[in-house]
Amino acid sequence: MDNKGNLTFTMIKPDAVLAGTSTAILKIISEAGFKFRALKMTKLTQEQAERFYSIHKDKPFFNELINFMTSGPIIAAIIEKENAVENFRELIGATNPANAKESTIRKLYGTDNTKNAVHGSDCDENAIIESNFFFSNLERY
Repeated sequence: MDNKGNLTFTMIKPDAVLAGTSTAILKIISEAGFKFRALKMTKLTQEQAERFYSIHKDKPFFNELINFMTSGPIIAAIIEKENAVENFRELIGATNPANAKESTIRKLYGTDNTKNAVHGSDCDENAIIESNFFFSNLERY
């Protein structure tokens, strides 16, 4: 895939969607120079959430995370920009909103480690895996 390094995956989590802040978050992403290549609203089933977060299955917060991620709709997106993963991670801020830099998405809209408004892929490989989880035929993006 020739877009490697220029694509990443993001998900606006149920807390932000239910709070009505998803439009503001999408605007921040767009104004930061990211182009949306795929975008959809959906609701994760228990099985989908468990598969998506399977890396955390042995961690004590797993059940809480799954319950939260299935509690309401999410917005999944594939976004594009040079050095997408790194640039997007900087835009969203630290996992814990209390530790995030001012004006980052998580500082503005997150409340804790789980309810931190948005997910962002942590590396190019996971960006592809996570994008393919929600969208088929990633090659066309």
